[in-house]
Amino acid sequence: MAELFLFNIAERVLEKIALLAVGEVSLAFNVKSDLKKLQDTMTSIKAVLLDAERQQHRNEKLRLCMWKLRDIFYDAEDVIDEFECEALRKQVANHPSISLKVRYLASCSFPLSFSLKMGHKIRDINVRLEELATEWNSFNLGQCGDNRRVNHRETYSSVNYSDVIGRDVDKENIIELLMKPNEPVIPIVGIGGLGKTTLAQLVYNDDQVTRLFPLKMWVCVSEEFDLSRLLKLIIQSINKEEKCEDLTVEALQTCLRSLLNDKKFLLVLDDVWNEDRVRWIELRNLLMSMVDLSQSKIIVTTRSLKVASIMSSNHPYELPCLSQEDCLTLFAKWAFHDGDERRHSNLMRIGEEIVEKCKGVPLAARTLGSLLFSKRDESDWISIRDNEMWRLEQSDNDILPVLKLSYSHLPSHLQRCLAFLSLYKKDHIYDSDNVIYLWMANGLLEYPKQKQEWEDVGSRYLQDLWSRCFIQDIVYYSSNFTFKMHDLIHNLALDVSQKECKPVNCQTESVDEKTRHLSFCADKLLEVPQVLKNLKNVRTVLAQKVSKQSMRIDESFINFCVSNFKYLRALDFSNSSLDALPNSIGTLKHLRYLNLNNCRKIRELPSSFYKLRSLLMLRMLGVPLMLLPDCMLSFIDLRYLQITVKAKHLEEIRPGCWSSLQYLRLYECDNLECLFEGMQYLTSLRRLSLFYCCKLVSLPRSLKFLTKLEELHIVGCDVINLDMEPEEEEDQDLLLSLKTFSIWEFDALTVLPRLLLEGSSTTLQHIQIGMCYKLEVLPAWLQNLSSLHKLQIFCCPRLSALPEGMDCLTELRQLEIESCPMLTERYRQDGGADWHKIAHIQEVDIRY
Repeated sequence: MAELFLFNIAERVLEKIALLAVGEVSLAFNVKSDLKKLQDTMTSIKAVLLDAERQQHRNEKLRLCMWKLRDIFYDAEDVIDEFECEALRKQVANHPSISLKVRYLASCSFPLSFSLKMGHKIRDINVRLEELATEWNSFNLGQCGDNRRVNHRETYSSVNYSDVIGRDVDKENIIELLMKPNEPVIPIVGIGGLGKTTLAQLVYNDDQVTRLFPLKMWVCVSEEFDLSRLLKLIIQSINKEEKCEDLTVEALQTCLRSLLNDKKFLLVLDDVWNEDRVRWIELRNLLMSMVDLSQSKIIVTTRSLKVASIMSSNHPYELPCLSQEDCLTLFAKWAFHDGDERRHSNLMRIGEEIVEKCKGVPLAARTLGSLLFSKRDESDWISIRDNEMWRLEQSDNDILPVLKLSYSHLPSHLQRCLAFLSLYKKDHIYDSDNVIYLWMANGLLEYPKQKQEWEDVGSRYLQDLWSRCFIQDIVYYSSNFTFKMHDLIHNLALDVSQKECKPVNCQTESVDEKTRHLSFCADKLLEVPQVLKNLKNVRTVLAQKVSKQSMRIDESFINFCVSNFKYLRALDFSNSSLDALPNSIGTLKHLRYLNLNNCRKIRELPSSFYKLRSLLMLRMLGVPLMLLPDCMLSFIDLRYLQITVKAKHLEEIRPGCWSSLQYLRLYECDNLECLFEGMQYLTSLRRLSLFYCCKLVSLPRSLKFLTKLEELHIVGCDVINLDMEPEEEEDQDLLLSLKTFSIWEFDALTVLPRLLLEGSSTTLQHIQIGMCYKLEVLPAWLQNLSSLHKLQIFCCPRLSALPEGMDCLTELRQLEIESCPMLTERYRQDGGADWHKIAHIQEVDIRY
């Protein structure tokens, strides 16, 4: 069922109203009182929204009222954002050197005409809320906390072995862990429906385990991780006759101690959701006071890596998906009577395609097999094959309701962020930067606290989704990373995001007119789809190609988006054959995210481009601009910039310009000989990447003033001179913040930039050097990098030795050497002359 995300929308809008009220904002007449009235009304509504969200599924009138509220809240957000846009316009026009942070703290005087127009819009919103008030108050909603209690299934220890397919190896792996000493807690982790409980049941009932543990207990934890409740469940698992309902914790402890009687036991805690470490430690300490936990074992099943890390210091057992073959066998078992599938080869051929939708999740195979039980008409099977999983009717114990349980446990802000991921097609490899800035552009992130940046908030959200198994297969590239989403989680996201996010293709028959976010999966967008004609409130447009060829986008489609969607926050036309942006794009004053990567036919930007002052992210890799427009330097909110420029020199950065910029990447700037003058003014810069700027001569010494710079990546810059030695007295005591330095594909490299690296001696954690064919020696001062954790060296055939003093790098944990024949011979473990110099490093990986 479509989710409204109303609580989170209200939170974000109220944050913006509060921020607007922080400074001494000058507003005409009654605008300030109207704004205060809106704030008070929304605050009172938000106070009871959690109760409304709980009741909406059994009260259709309430649900319809909430949809109306959602539209009003979104319109309120648009109005509040108008103040931000106007402040930016005035900032650039009058005081371009004042940073974003100062602008909010200083007083801001808006023109009378603007204040009157905004006041009228705010009053309209207040009137709409008043008109809805009588109906809203009739629901008698109350305040309640966000403790997200949900209904859970009850599990048990018995298992029907014939129903289990493909888990023999996993069972043996868990039993092997049970045999190991010093591993008292074994967490089994995976998404809902993967078979964690089933695996625990197999282990629990195994004869070898029964012999190993005289006493076995099974507890379905599910809801509240309450000490008293768990003690009662453990006691009753040992002796169902034991009367313990009214006992205190002290009495329960005494009772359990007598039942355990120093016996070696196996305790299964199934379906654990608790993320409160204190509660787990209470239970663990109590059990430790009764028995020797090094001999006894506890198996925990959970959908959360965070829960696993709380309950055990050991790496959890991450349950793998079933093979396609095992999944097909399980599917056939539920779709047919025993052996009957052999008489229906035509259906099994379709069944093979259906099982691909399951992606190795046993409960999905069971769900789809059960839907087809006793159905022998090919059309029924084809219908299941061709329908999205989330559109199929399912009972409470089928796959999507089980996954929805995990979703219901998410905080409201993560629920809304997860829904956004449905905009991308299945099997998409997500880029963390893209996702974070898409969320940021649409106002989904909570305001940063203390020294945090917006990017840190977004990264924390992604880590939280990963710890709860909503995203997977993370691959790190320094601070950013890629990840994937299991198809079934993607189905869940599609289900909950209806009416909010809509992927559109040539088969799409309708789009709800209240939809806010669109994605298009096609190789060409040559005309405006008819289903979009009535849409006005769209905030996101993502165009995704489905083949390796560039997507063809017609000018009429872009013009439609620009003219109809005036509140666009995010626009992605990357990897398309687009040859120009319309001049009307300057009307998109709310646009914060623009991705034009690999639009290689674009040569210049329209004259109105300077009006896109709200841009936070601008990606233009592979867009061969002849010049970097001077107007781009006026984007004082810009935080992320990737560009390709064919000029020899770049514009000078003036004080205050790009004062918010966090990430800068120059790519294929073939003629570029030097970086910006005034680099020292990029005071917020955290990441700098220089890729294939083959004529770049050197790095400016002004980089030493970038005290927030954490990453420096240089790839394929063939002639750059990195000889940067400390020269002045102030160079001796630099306190820089580099954490990662990497350099690749640099034939002429002979030295490393000492000024930057040694100036970051207390922070630099990772150095990566690759394909530097003339590098013969590493500097002796490398031993001064006291925080270095990881050193990687690849394809440096002339490098004959590591620097002396490797034993001084006491924090070095990982050393990786590959395709460096002299180093490999010298430092190999089996007979290398200098192995003893690196033997203290925990992880050494040397490969030919």
